[in-house]
Amino acid sequence: MTDLATRVAPPRGTALRRAAPALLGYAAVRALGLLVLAGWSAARGRSGYTLLTARWDSLWYVRVAELGYGYEVRLPNGDVHSNLAFFPLLPWLERLLHALTPLSYADAGFTVSLLASLAAAWGIFAVAERVYGRRAGVCAVLLWAVLPVGIVQSMAYSESLFTALAAWALYAVLTGRWLTAGALASLAGLTRPVGLAVVAAVWVAGIASFVRERSAADPEGAHPGGRTPAPASEGTTGRARAAVSAPDAPRAPSAVRRALALLLAPLGAAGYVLWVGHRTGKGPLGYLDVQAGWRNGFDGGAAFARFVGEKFTSFPGALAGVGIIAGVGLVIWLYVVCVRQRQPLPLLVYAGVVTALALCASSYFGSKPRLLLPAFPLLLPLALALSRLRTSRSALVVGGVAVASAVYGAFWLNGSGPP
Repeated sequence: MTDLATRVAPPRGTALRRAAPALLGYAAVRALGLLVLAGWSAARGRSGYTLLTARWDSLWYVRVAELGYGYEVRLPNGDVHSNLAFFPLLPWLERLLHALTPLSYADAGFTVSLLASLAAAWGIFAVAERVYGRRAGVCAVLLWAVLPVGIVQSMAYSESLFTALAAWALYAVLTGRWLTAGALASLAGLTRPVGLAVVAAVWVAGIASFVRERSAADPEGAHPGGRTPAPASEGTTGRARAAVSAPDAPRAPSAVRRALALLLAPLGAAGYVLWVGHRTGKGPLGYLDVQAGWRNGFDGGAAFARFVGEKFTSFPGALAGVGIIAGVGLVIWLYVVCVRQRQPLPLLVYAGVVTALALCASSYFGSKPRLLLPAFPLLLPLALALSRLRTSRSALVVGGVAVASAVYGAFWLNGSGPP
């Protein structure tokens, strides 16, 4: 249904220059969010910086960075919250930056997230530009920046780091850089449990590539160079997509490199999960027991459905229930549009797995918007539509949503915040 063939990649020397408008726009949106947060927090006698660096998950990451694994909290109801639930790449980077600079662990976490968010924005631009063109790439980055929970991108959380690794891994797949894709997928697997989505995208793309090559070897369907032409994509800006066999398209990688990428991709996630199982003495499934201590797991969305159903037992709650259903419906509709627009297969697999894991988790229902933050391919249909507007109109839309997002982010973080 889809193919890895996309627009021809720009020369490497111009990549940053082409991404500059997206990165500058992203920085402006995030700066607005931080300014509104600082003002809102000050009015409430609180520190906006503390909210970004010393709440919820950020405290757990700092403790891992400072003291290592082994800390746990036993709650009165018998639940055990262990820091083994938190994957190690972010605290490793916090520890490294703390060792090399005067920054505290919390400051290091904020710095890592700040730099990672810019890397994520650049990666999103690179992917969107390759599929739909430069203008859509800029719009995709701005839409990611103005998401209602976009403030999380500036927190000492792992979402920005994971999204950066995922976006560049997907870009590496789209451009045929298989070893790079495998290495980035492995690092993504050391960042969050949802790293499995990146691994799945690399595996499916690699297997599909093997199948295409095998089919191309058939004399009846062979093409020059052993490659098949790419189908035109629905929803593009009207210009034909470049085939993989174009003269300036990347060379098809060897089967050995592709196979090595498939072997490398799951090593990060598998290594950490197996280490947790060994440390807890509960074998390969030990990490699931750790997550169970947090009352977290995958139940196909049954618990989430009950949570939404309970909202309709009262009138104010019913409004929230309607809003949640509308939000879930929007996410599912966007994914359907992605499929209909024939996004490249790796993007569809990645977005599908991230969405399924977020919506079907059995706990932390208020965190689901945050868990969906890395699913940036869902924004590409909206980015494509926005790119077709006049610049003045698209700027007005993005500006208005950016202000609303900044206000909501400040309100949200000064309230219950993202657990």
